[in-house]
Amino acid sequence: MEFETVLKIIDTDPVFETSLFLSGNTNPKIVRLQLSRWVRSGRIFQLRRGLYTLAPPFQKIKPHPFLVANRLQKASYVSLQSALAYYGLIPEIVNSTVNVTTRRPERLETPLGNFEFRHIKPDLFFGYQMIDLGRQQALVAKPEKALLDLVYLHPGGESTSYLKELRLQNLEYFNLNTFKELSEVFDSPKMHTAVKNVTCLVQSEIGEYTPL
Repeated sequence: MEFETVLKIIDTDPVFETSLFLSGNTNPKIVRLQLSRWVRSGRIFQLRRGLYTLAPPFQKIKPHPFLVANRLQKASYVSLQSALAYYGLIPEIVNSTVNVTTRRPERLETPLGNFEFRHIKPDLFFGYQMIDLGRQQALVAKPEKALLDLVYLHPGGESTSYLKELRLQNLEYFNLNTFKELSEVFDSPKMHTAVKNVTCLVQSEIGEYTPL
């Protein structure tokens, strides 16, 4: 298999799997051997076993970290600080792309950045949406669910002190009604406290709350 053939097959796909080249009478062992050679030569990056991306300057589209996160663990969506920063609700630049998953938690260091996966129960795997990232798409938590996930997974996340540490901003775009509705699925005292404290924080920041 020639590298030029690979480029034509991949075309504009930012991330690809080994299975893309295993159709017909192709020998899987030879395909994997050739991919390993191209990784060593720096033509492609291996993100994890069976998952790759073209290295610059061969990329037609630069892979977005959110798309990469979704592909690294398919049962996952971007959430917590990464989603909050994406929506402009916190000022910090997040160094790792943080996701929630129903699978095991893990941290991955790849040529495209660092990725963290936090485990959440299957019945709490909701509240996300498909986001258009410009010729790419990824599953990302809604703003309200991203904050709920963070509160749920962080010890003491419901406390006023922790919520103030987040330096939440642009709260006029945060829907308290949605936040309250989604929190009911968690059905825990911790999340009830979080709703009360977040409501007070939003109202103190923007005055009497009016849902958009």
